[in-house]
Amino acid sequence: MGAQWKVKHKTDTAAAKGKIFTKLAKEVMMAAKNGADPAMNSKLRLAIESARKASMPKDTLERAIKKGAGLLDGPVNYEHVVYEGFAPHQVPVIVECLTDNKNRSAQSIRVLFRKGQLGTSGSVSWDFDYLGAIEATADNKDADVEVAAIEAGAQDFEQDEEGGVLFYTDPTDLDLVSKALPDFGFSVTSAKLIYKAKNPVALDDAARAEVEAFLEAIDGDDDVQHVYVGLAG
Repeated sequence: MGAQWKVKHKTDTAAAKGKIFTKLAKEVMMAAKNGADPAMNSKLRLAIESARKASMPKDTLERAIKKGAGLLDGPVNYEHVVYEGFAPHQVPVIVECLTDNKNRSAQSIRVLFRKGQLGTSGSVSWDFDYLGAIEATADNKDADVEVAAIEAGAQDFEQDEEGGVLFYTDPTDLDLVSKALPDFGFSVTSAKLIYKAKNPVALDDAARAEVEAFLEAIDGDDDVQHVYVGLAG
């Protein structure tokens, strides 16, 4: 769980999908502030890829782009805020928010961290690497992951049992590597910046369940975009 934490086996309800679309729309709007053309705006292009992977409706996506670019309903006033602290059992957590009210977000996060420990800036981020992460799949059985990583400029990679590959990059190389991978036989399904834990904590089932309940409550907050946790497995 070094990358973004996700609820396992969570019911894919309409409400859950709506919350996911809301978070993705915020990211698209923030990226579109620097221009509505994804060909000229790499952050917007990556945000659009994430939205499409989640099957965001085309109308919702187009509206988010226009709103972020200032073409609808006035300017977007979301701010990016990062909180650091510990879940139960001293598991390090980084929480990224996009909010139009920093005071509201701060109060909500303080309440959500009552079962853990809210820290100051830098209190846990030293134990994470800030990286680009590209999810990809091989186009054919002859595609060589190691060659693709080296030639495309990735720093490292991980493979899963289902054939998926996660390529890690320097944050500044994320867009360049994601564009290069198709030339080496890999189709990119998502590309984003993440915090990856250096020393994930291993817990027994009971403690893990307690931590996951804590994380799920944080992830459910409307201002929270991403939750990163140093939890092994």
